[in-house]
Formats: sequence, C-alpha cells, structure tokens
Amino acid sequence: MGLEKKSALLEDLIEKCGGCAVVDGGFATQLEIHGAAINDPLWSAVSLIKSPELIKRVHMEYLEAGADIVVTSSYQATIPGFISRGLSMEESESLLQKSVELAVEARDKFWDKVSKVSGHSYNRALVAASIGSYGAYLADGSEYSGNYGEDVSLDKLKDFHRRRLQVLVEAGPDLLAFETIPNKLEAQACVELLEEENVQIPAWICFTSVDGEKAPSGESFEECLEPLNKSNNIYAVGINCAPPQFIENLIRKFSKLTKKAIVVYPNSGEVWDGKAKKWLPSQCFGDDEFEMFATKWRDLGAKLIGGCCRTTPSTIKAISRDLKRR
Repeated sequence: MGLEKKSALLEDLIEKCGGCAVVDGGFATQLEIHGAAINDPLWSAVSLIKSPELIKRVHMEYLEAGADIVVTSSYQATIPGFISRGLSMEESESLLQKSVELAVEARDKFWDKVSKVSGHSYNRALVAASIGSYGAYLADGSEYSGNYGEDVSLDKLKDFHRRRLQVLVEAGPDLLAFETIPNKLEAQACVELLEEENVQIPAWICFTSVDGEKAPSGESFEECLEPLNKSNNIYAVGINCAPPQFIENLIRKFSKLTKKAIVVYPNSGEVWDGKAKKWLPSQCFGDDEFEMFATKWRDLGAKLIGGCCRTTPSTIKAISRDLKRR
C-alpha cells in the first residue's frame, strides 16, 4: 500500500471521528501505575525487554478508553541504547519490531472483540510507530532545550535515526510519529530521511515547547515548519509533551503557518527535570479540564488530540467522550 492510500486511511479515520481523532495518552505513566520500574536510560522501552505483556495491556487500556490511534512503546527504544545494555544488533532490531507487533496485536484483538458488539462507538484504531528525538536517546533532558552541541550535524542526526526508522517501517505500522523534536535541524533530518528511504507511510512530526511560543532551541515555529511544509511524507505537524496551557495559542500559531493537519497531545502540565529525572509540581490539568478543552482545540483546527506524560486512560476516555458527543 503506497503513501497516498495509507494517508487516505488516516483521513477516513478522522472523518469517521467527526473531524478529530483521539490519540492515546502517557505510556510510561501507565506502566508505572502497574508497577513497572522504568527509571532507566531506556525509560518505557525497558519494558520491551522485561515485560512485553504489560505493554500490550496498556495498549488495550487505551483502546478501551476510546483511542483511535495507539502509539508504540519505541519512543526511547534505540539500537545504540539497547547495545549499551549488552544486546546484539539483531536483538535490538527485534525489540524495535516487537514494539510495533505488540501494538498491532492489541489493536487486532480489541477490534475482533468489539466489532462483534452491535452499537459500539469504537473505530478500528491505527498504529503509529513512535520515534523519539535524539535528545530522548541522550536521556539528559536536551529534547527540552534543543541544545545538542556543535558536533551534532544534519548527517549525524540522519545516521542516528536511519536504521531505527528502517526497522520500524519494515514492521508495518500505519503511521510514523516523530516526537518531542526540539529544533529545526532534527526536523529537517527526519524529513530528508523519509525521502531518502522512500518511506511509504504517512508521518507526523511533533515539536515541544517550554515557553508556548517557540521551539526549545529558541527557533520560531515558522522556521521549524519550513522543511515540513514542503514534504509529501508529512501528514501532520504539531506539539507533544508541552503544558496544556500552551496548546490553544500554539494551535492558533500553527494554523497560520501550515496547511498540514495539526496534532496535539500535551502532558498534564507537570514539568520534567531532565537532570534530576523527576517531575516537578506545577499547574496541572485534570481529566475534567482535558475534557473541557478538547472541543476547543478541535474547533481551533486540531485533527488529532491526545495526551502525553502523566495523562492516563481516564484522560483519554474524557477526551474521547467529549469529542464524540459533539
């Protein structure tokens, strides 16, 4: 199936959802709720090694909550990261493939069950393979600063992402999700890589923001979106893992800067201290606030809405309930 047909699958899903599909929520958060120990450089990806069945369980919980798109557990799963843990290249690639397989298996099992029930309100979900930023691999918080250092070039970023992208594409997801991109350089690397590898799967690229106005690098979103707007591989652009208080303004901003679909999945509003490796208390959105604001975000132009860190299936259930009743 080529790029156009796969993009049409996403367009059809959005249309079935009334103009805005629901993305799932915080994966690591839900793993921790179930007792997983993920204080690790691999973060949630460590569960691919230790507890793959728990990953499938979390996917099922988000599907039950009403997610129309489930995102794989590969955000911080990288070949260099796995190799640093003593795994072989073959084992590392197998774990990346498994991240897609687990999501697909959960989706298919859930759909097989609910599709037999008359009057259900679910859609057959799509699976998006998560590709975290270079900063996520570094595990030093640089995805929230955009400061990768002078020795990190466009080619280095493409080389970093290339094999992981190839393996994930071969595993057969419906979509690709590049997440928490902090600067124009990495966004451009992702776009060029998709073209060089002739990838026939639609992708979205999400930046994050620490001030609600610019990318973490300090670059304007007008600059950052320039290479994305020219790419046929990029179906949607947007924001993830930024405070929900920023989302309304950022949707308005992106609407003026792109004709791509807009995707937003903010965190709860808590602030991650990348050096101390802990969440800092801040102004947070509860499920009620997410439910209230989801419709506003949709009406402003968002086509894909979900949650990121510290959101849960109950958050996604609230968003889904709100979007599907209006």
